[in-house]
Amino acid sequence: MPTMNTQVLFRAAPAGMPTQDCFDIVETPLPRPDDGQFLVENLYLSLDPYMRMLMGGGWMFRGGGLTPGQIMVGRTIGRVTKTQNENFAEGDLIVGGLGWQTHAVSDGGNIDFRITPRDNVPLSAYLGACGNSGTTAWFGLKLIGAPKPGETVLVSAAAGSVGSVVGQLAKVWGCRAIGIAGGDEKCAVVTGEFGFDACCNYKADDLAGQIAAVAPNGVDVYFDNVGGEMLDGILPLLNNYARVPVCGVLSQYNADGDWQGVRNTRLIFDKRLRLQGFLQSDFADRGDVARAELANLVGSGKLRVRETVAEGLANAPSAFIDMLNGANMGKQLVKLR
Repeated sequence: MPTMNTQVLFRAAPAGMPTQDCFDIVETPLPRPDDGQFLVENLYLSLDPYMRMLMGGGWMFRGGGLTPGQIMVGRTIGRVTKTQNENFAEGDLIVGGLGWQTHAVSDGGNIDFRITPRDNVPLSAYLGACGNSGTTAWFGLKLIGAPKPGETVLVSAAAGSVGSVVGQLAKVWGCRAIGIAGGDEKCAVVTGEFGFDACCNYKADDLAGQIAAVAPNGVDVYFDNVGGEMLDGILPLLNNYARVPVCGVLSQYNADGDWQGVRNTRLIFDKRLRLQGFLQSDFADRGDVARAELANLVGSGKLRVRETVAEGLANAPSAFIDMLNGANMGKQLVKLR
């Protein structure tokens, strides 16, 4: 039984892209649960772009949600190892916001859901395609994008944990799926492994021309993970009454100067577009329904899971920075045990 808990603490807000000196790695005594609490040994840590927003720094995130010395915020998969809470038994597998640490004590208030293991669904998928990444894709596409069979769905960051699920759900629901990703290797995975109909390389010339060539009848749903100049350039390609679920603004997270705004605002009126930003938490009451469908799709092989996994908590900061630089494919995880 371990006696120490390894933690990654927030040290300082970055100016632009985070660096290793934004984090501290410390060892603290293993916490003990009091009445009503339980001890969790974390097995996997999820690394996600929203964490960059909480770090603050730069024009976009002045006054971020983290304070120096605080444990970095993040979701984990963990196993209950000791309990004084009648609602949680030893051996329970849970997903919750337990932070960048190897162990945590909880009273259940920061637990998202219990995992019921099932055949052909890897445990780690409950932080990705069967967890918050998958439900974010499901909520945004189904409830805001509202795709109809035969429509064309375009998604940016298509090789990432959310975008890859969006395109696969679009295919399951009878739509054409077109991705946008950075580089030929990622585009090949998006079409060859995730089954999109086409993928456009934003690092190559004339992204708008690439999209128009593979979507000659226009785009009905654009699932936006990037914002900025890319969103501005895609607006002319959208059909009348197109829907745009806005999930994130990856292009702006590490900007330390002027930002790129949307200039084509007249098209929002002319085309009667629907643009709606959303958070995963906005639809938390639909979480069980979404996770059940996603787990069924993963278990049946209709939804492919791709992960980039770093080993050990000490490598979490570098893995996080690599993810922000686009080095990951699919879900970025850290294996802790």
